[in-house]
Amino acid sequence: MRSPIFDQVNHEKQSAQRWTLQSDKMLRVGFGPEALAAKGAMVAYQGQFDFAHESSGSMSNFLKKAVTSEGGQLMRVRGQGEVFFARSNSNVFTIDLEGDSITINTSSLLAFDASLDWRITSIGNAGMLAGGLFNLTVSGHGTVGISSDGPPMILDCSVQPTFVDPQAAVCWSSTLTPGLKNDFKLGSLIGRGSGESFQLAFHGPGFVVVQPSEGVAAGVGR
Repeated sequence: MRSPIFDQVNHEKQSAQRWTLQSDKMLRVGFGPEALAAKGAMVAYQGQFDFAHESSGSMSNFLKKAVTSEGGQLMRVRGQGEVFFARSNSNVFTIDLEGDSITINTSSLLAFDASLDWRITSIGNAGMLAGGLFNLTVSGHGTVGISSDGPPMILDCSVQPTFVDPQAAVCWSSTLTPGLKNDFKLGSLIGRGSGESFQLAFHGPGFVVVQPSEGVAAGVGR
């Protein structure tokens, strides 16, 4: 069978690499080794696989999960073949960790090597006011797949303070501890405010990845 559509679409890219970008919208992960993925991030797979709910792993994580539903909606992926991950036509990219760690907005998480350590982390009061109590921090040696609502941009936070809308912050160096900047003014109550009362504040050695969108995406399991 032949059709013009076959000349207009992307074809699967065969690669010996475990993590391969099939396009700027889709990620392919080859198995053997297991991975953890956000529920709903799998769009296709080839081969034989088992997808199982991943528990929070500790009492601390369990309590946070009970309050926020964050971190509980992960699935463990095991099998042979390849799995394709994507989210709502968003851009996708990978980060290779080499003994370091990164904190990810759960709405942007796709998947990561199961060999990596992970934990739910809190922004504290900043998260409560900005619409997301907890994020996911992963550390160790392995790869993380992340989505961005549009082409991502990296900002260096070491030179000067950096302020990011909470819904636009995709991920950041775990060496950074975000604070909260409050631009709330009385005008916000009567329709004259900018609509951006709270920002996450970063300053120190590290980076933050920002997406060109402030849309409220569905978090892991939301």
